[in-house]
Amino acid sequence: MASNRTFTMLKPDAIENGHMGKIIDMILNAGFEIKAMKLTQLTEEQAKEFYEVHAERPFYGELVEYMTSGPIVAAILEKDNAVADFRALIGATDPADAAEGTIRKYYAESKGRNAVHGSDSDENAEIESHFHFTAAEII
Repeated sequence: MASNRTFTMLKPDAIENGHMGKIIDMILNAGFEIKAMKLTQLTEEQAKEFYEVHAERPFYGELVEYMTSGPIVAAILEKDNAVADFRALIGATDPADAAEGTIRKYYAESKGRNAVHGSDSDENAEIESHFHFTAAEII
């Protein structure tokens, strides 16, 4: 059974470019409820741990550097079929391939600076949510 929660991060480029409010509006207008949210900045150690799954990939160092370059907004979202619906809302990783009306089509700069992260499975949504939030911070 699919979970009704997912995790997202608005990435440094989205914050730097002033898109935070517009992206949050898109999320709310798509029927998601925010169950936890905070503006924070990842340390190098946190970014390395969060993206450890990519440690062997050639882009890992650049990814860690990018994700620590400025503040992020971490959030837990709730809606029926949350993971799949949010992945559809954010669009393809490369904004050139993203469907019209998606967050990445509107706000991503490139495949590497793609404005927003969305969990790719119910299991990862749970792991990523608890990486960023304590139980007391989640409604």
